[in-house]
Amino acid sequence: MYAWIWRKLPYGLAGKITGSVLLAVVAVALLWIVVFPWAEPLLPFDDVQVTQDSGVPADGPGGLTVPSATPSHEEIPYDTETNNTPPSTPSR
Repeated sequence: MYAWIWRKLPYGLAGKITGSVLLAVVAVALLWIVVFPWAEPLLPFDDVQVTQDSGVPADGPGGLTVPSATPSHEEIPYDTETNNTPPSTPSR
């Protein structure tokens, strides 16, 4: 297909390069202006649902999971209060 387009473009090498760039710009503009706005409502990019581990939708504001005040039974191996915890020294 590309070889056929290349053969059909007129005016030698300069015309073929200019015509190819022009065709590419027209194709991108057509996609950007017509196709993508038409397809956006059909795509699920904005259809986000945050769920809890059980798969049940979260009950917080806006569908977000609200952390509980009681700590979990699992111990986190790092400090969650500060962002720059110094590295631990290995035991010898």
